[in-house]
Amino acid sequence: MFADTIIETEALFTGVGADAVPGAVAVAGDRIVFAGSKADAEGWRGPETIVKDYGDALVIPGFHDSHLHFFHSALYSSPLAMNYLGSSEADYVARLAPLAASRPEGSWVLAQGWREYRWNPAAMPSRRSLDEAYPDRPVALYSGDAHTLWVNSAALDVLGIDETTEPPAGGAYDRNERGELTGIIRESAAMELMGRIVSSFTDDEMQDAYCGFMDRLLENGITSVCDMSLMASPGLDFVRDDIYESLERQGRLAVRVHMFPTLTEDMSRLETMQQRFTGPRLQAPGFKQFFDGVSSQHTAYLEKPYANAQFEGDRGRPTVEPSTMRRLVLAAAEAGHAVRVHTIGDEAIHCALDIFDEARQRYGPLEHGQNCLEHLENFQPDDIARLAELDVLAAVQPPHITLDPGGPERDLGLERIRWMWPFATFLEQGVKMGFGTDSPVVDVNSMDVLYTAVTRQDPRTHEPLGGWLPAERITMAEAIRAYTLGSAQAAGRAHELGTIEAGKFADIAVLDRNLLTVPEDEIQGARVLATYVGGQCLYEA
Repeated sequence: MFADTIIETEALFTGVGADAVPGAVAVAGDRIVFAGSKADAEGWRGPETIVKDYGDALVIPGFHDSHLHFFHSALYSSPLAMNYLGSSEADYVARLAPLAASRPEGSWVLAQGWREYRWNPAAMPSRRSLDEAYPDRPVALYSGDAHTLWVNSAALDVLGIDETTEPPAGGAYDRNERGELTGIIRESAAMELMGRIVSSFTDDEMQDAYCGFMDRLLENGITSVCDMSLMASPGLDFVRDDIYESLERQGRLAVRVHMFPTLTEDMSRLETMQQRFTGPRLQAPGFKQFFDGVSSQHTAYLEKPYANAQFEGDRGRPTVEPSTMRRLVLAAAEAGHAVRVHTIGDEAIHCALDIFDEARQRYGPLEHGQNCLEHLENFQPDDIARLAELDVLAAVQPPHITLDPGGPERDLGLERIRWMWPFATFLEQGVKMGFGTDSPVVDVNSMDVLYTAVTRQDPRTHEPLGGWLPAERITMAEAIRAYTLGSAQAAGRAHELGTIEAGKFADIAVLDRNLLTVPEDEIQGARVLATYVGGQCLYEA
């Protein structure tokens, strides 16, 4: 048998060793049949074999985003909506004008990305500014972390929310000193409205948005993703298997997608998906659940109160009662299903590990899939080692480290921040670690992910000098492995994805420079020259 394609380079990083060395990869069909020296690859060359010589370019496994939200990433990167941070409330409102003009009259104006703590002045917005610009048109603006919604009066009217409306459990409608709604809606109250807000977009529009986002992934060398449930409310996880199925049928599903719907008492949705989607591009490896919120809004669940507590006992709260989470996870474990749990605060992490420990003792290690904790921002120190002991993977997003400069010190205090995003400690203690972005919270810019993991600096400002908690910096080889093999482990597919080895799928990215040897200030300048999925070159610069 001869190879269909042979890829040659002076810098091959298979993910198995620590260095990039001269070598070649032979591909037959959608699989790698050989990875090693150029001389030995000659045995795979036939009369019709295509040889691609990339010179000094770095050839690596395709990147794998272990945690993103595909529906919203596609939506906010399309002409249908906008993703914008803004410099102030007034700036944000002004920037909506082109989007509003491009959408049908009377339709929703939808955007995400604002973070009031990064504005000048740093203050929560209100519906007043939106009402002045859009008195008769509904506007919905989700915060960068998607946990808070800013709307105008027209949106409140369309949604049927007034001063007498009670928020759902775990949610809130902010009010001013006169008891009037400010237009700020928080947590579950904000999340449950998304389905109604986006219902105006057609399936054709969303399919095109999905394809546009896949193009963006390929441009970044990303060949696989884990599409994570956005919220726990039934019917609102936004894992759109119907869109994926249609795209796959049309031959338009360009990347590998791993779907993680919400874990509920009824596990039939996942089990049905697992029966239907068994091909190499589209699978459903497990469940997602949610144990807490975010630190910046004091909804992450902590062991002790926040350093800047707003009231006595202000330490956040679980979004799901621990007894309920225990029952859900144990039931999933008994059925052999992997579960991935959103845990940001140290007490949420601790409780989740207790539950995984009990599940392991009762039902043994998982035979398929991988239990994971998502985000894991701060720890009770002893719990880091427990991740390795219980074989629970840490699915983390490096650019989150610098999203809120000064925020960890403000919210948690100097003592507790020592155990935040401890990447180097994870590796020292044998913890499996997979990288992602949480897109659209953070853009799917693969070089920014690697840059932040290696430098512990913000990809935009390059602050702080020397890195935030620099002892937790990791090497580029370790970062690439976390963003390839580690994420493949999170999807339960390390046996066929994540490294360049014979027998695995030929998912490969080619970068224009050797990231393992360039200075740190050149990492973000690296470009993807080509992206292969299953041996097919689907992107070429």
